[in-house]
Amino acid sequence: MIRNWTATASATILAILMPALFAQAPRPLLSTKDALELSQRVVDLVESTAVSVPNLARASAPVQESTRQALKALKASPQLNSGLTYTFLIEARSYIALSDTVPKPYPFAEAAQKQFQELRMAIDRLDAHFRALLEQKETQLRTPDRDNIRRYSEANQKVGPPSPDKPRVVFLGDSITDGWHLNEYFGDRDFVNRGISGQITGEMLGRMQEDVINLKPKSMLVLAGTNDFARGIAIKTIEDNFTMMADLAVYNGIQPLFASVLPISDYHRDVNPTYARSLQRPPNAIRDLNDWLQRMCERRHFQYVDYYSAMVDQAGWMPADMADDGLHPNAKGYRVMAPIALAAIEKQTPKPAPTTAAPPKKKSRWGFLTRSTAPPDEQKPEEKKQ
Repeated sequence: MIRNWTATASATILAILMPALFAQAPRPLLSTKDALELSQRVVDLVESTAVSVPNLARASAPVQESTRQALKALKASPQLNSGLTYTFLIEARSYIALSDTVPKPYPFAEAAQKQFQELRMAIDRLDAHFRALLEQKETQLRTPDRDNIRRYSEANQKVGPPSPDKPRVVFLGDSITDGWHLNEYFGDRDFVNRGISGQITGEMLGRMQEDVINLKPKSMLVLAGTNDFARGIAIKTIEDNFTMMADLAVYNGIQPLFASVLPISDYHRDVNPTYARSLQRPPNAIRDLNDWLQRMCERRHFQYVDYYSAMVDQAGWMPADMADDGLHPNAKGYRVMAPIALAAIEKQTPKPAPTTAAPPKKKSRWGFLTRSTAPPDEQKPEEKKQ
């Protein structure tokens, strides 16, 4: 009887605890920050364990250097990179395999044993992270919603028709637009934010119908291109995507405005190596694309929204106090951008003319109110006799 009670109690406790255990289970995919910190720990452990075993430091010197170089490449990558992670794992596992062939002293120091154990666990954790990266990429390839149209699908259904006296403008862009709280900078204007972090021009082009055209705006302001550079997309492809956006907008009676790609900087790379933005977004390429955008706008009579000139310093970088990571504007950066955007919008989308006041009403001879549509001297003679 006691045995049955114990079994029942154990089952009850397990049923209570299991959901909590699953809820607390760590996600296999690490954030960029956590992945880099764990990779750095692996390199530190490789170096410390190598000196704890005679002849291992000399034998593993080439592998150690390869591991350090793989970590350097990981840190220079702007986002989680499965290929670089795989290379790092190969080097780390090569070191473990080599260390297993070198005889350990007896007795082997307990501290060294713990370091080897921690190293193996760290590599296993990175391996799980790598597999999660591959699964994420495979999911992205399989998804029917490549352009992330679902992001604003519900919000779009709640957007009513535009008001005649308040021109609607859709801001289409990437994370720079996504993070811009338009209501804080433009008051109660009908400005609609349709930015999605990480997107390239091709994905924004795929969202034009749902996130721009269907909302029936007067104008559309596009800020895009920086992520195309980071993904290595050819500048001709970027230009073609901008051209198709413009064509779609004009065909649907929408006035397009195109913003310059913002400058970047490497000023904050000491805070985080991934903030060395020029590795993925060459300043010369940004200037070339901006020159093309300006020429295209002049040729087609669009407004060119020149953020770049107001946000670049003498070194050709975005000032350190305008972006905390060398890429995304902070509050000061957005305060510089807002009046530039507003001036361009008001120039291309003039405010509606005020409605003419109705003429005053007068009483007829029967006591009813009528509306006079002509001055007294132009009224009919019989009206004057009354």
